[in-house]
Amino acid sequence: MSREEKSASASASGTASTSATATEAAPPPAASIADNQLPARVRNAIHDQQDASELLICWVQLAVVALFGSLYLVSPKTLPEGAEFAPVPWVLGFYLIFTLIRLAAAWRGRAKHWLLYLSVVIDMGLLFALIWSFHLQYMQPAAFYLKAPTLLYVFIFIALRALRFEARFVVFSGVVAALGWSLMAFYAIADTEGMKLITRDYVLYLTSNHVLIGAEIDKIVSILTVTAIIAVAIGRARKLLVRAVAEGAAAHELSRFFDPEIAHRITAAEQEAHVGEGEARNAAILFCDIRGFTVFAKSVEPATLMRALADYQSRIVPVIQRHGGSIDKFIGDDIMETAAAWAAEREEAGVPILRIGAASSAGRVIVGAVGDETRLEYTVIGDAVNRAAKLEKQNKTEQVRALVDEATYQTAIEQGYVPAGDHERRGARLIEGINAPIDLVVMAG
Repeated sequence: MSREEKSASASASGTASTSATATEAAPPPAASIADNQLPARVRNAIHDQQDASELLICWVQLAVVALFGSLYLVSPKTLPEGAEFAPVPWVLGFYLIFTLIRLAAAWRGRAKHWLLYLSVVIDMGLLFALIWSFHLQYMQPAAFYLKAPTLLYVFIFIALRALRFEARFVVFSGVVAALGWSLMAFYAIADTEGMKLITRDYVLYLTSNHVLIGAEIDKIVSILTVTAIIAVAIGRARKLLVRAVAEGAAAHELSRFFDPEIAHRITAAEQEAHVGEGEARNAAILFCDIRGFTVFAKSVEPATLMRALADYQSRIVPVIQRHGGSIDKFIGDDIMETAAAWAAEREEAGVPILRIGAASSAGRVIVGAVGDETRLEYTVIGDAVNRAAKLEKQNKTEQVRALVDEATYQTAIEQGYVPAGDHERRGARLIEGINAPIDLVVMAG
């Protein structure tokens, strides 16, 4: 059988055996689960992503401050002669201080929501204060600042909030910006000496300090529209984020409970697994069993029992995984050497010895899901599975620790298996549940 055809499967025999056949309860789609219904570890993973995004926002804002400061330093100053107020250095200085404080808070851990909301107000407040100061700086009517292109930075501050994947901060930023500009426009109109500068002439509006009310309404509508579009996009993206994090956490947990290859096959499949679907492939099936486990379980405390099982798993599972997953190669020698070393260590420690019996057989099997749509079991069925299980029981009859049938042994040699020594052959053995006699190879006596 080719490497691509080999199954990764470790099956179980007895109550203390390790099995890679897995049961999976189908959860509701992650995208339809509210955040407060997600497991704590998933919520924490999402919050970790948001914390990282908050750091990114702070760094971006710091870069913006540095850019603006550099441009201000190298650009010619346009203040009219006699102007007493230069607002840009003050605004940039204050914004730099606040950004550093916010960066330090985000660096220490999860930023408080009140600080995030406050940062939005300060961002917009400083921007509008800077724009408002233009008419003082250049000694013009208040309507002068309504034409400042600096307003476009509002959209940068709104878009920055999208990095958190929380639509509420985007919406809050947009609402604050719209309200702020509404106040700016109202102040400019109220400062026009009885509204003398209000006009409907677009050319006059562009070439003078006159106010076009429709233009200001357009700016507010644009702010709110862009906010709504980004908020909707973030809402949809957050569902994907929640689903991705939930599925990632589920895949991680699945890989802890099940064999990595089987977990990957379940989680990385292009389509969801359904009952009745499966594939035929050549496979090597391995059964391992702890001898005398039932008696041992009755004679020790639960904690002692679980420690022994954990010790067993920590030794046997890495051997299986080191050889390519659940069982990708014929590895009877390695497992039995590991089991023998484990038994020796337990004997030296003065605790009950637990001996391992194992058997392997290869052949054509069916790999797929059984059960119903609410509870699936990913399993392997076929003659090779049944034969491996019966061979494992035959260990007691043969008074050995590990058996393999002759055909499987020869297949392993053809695929590159090099025996550690000569293995005893026992020909034409009658095995309970198998009609015809089978030639056996003793892998561990």
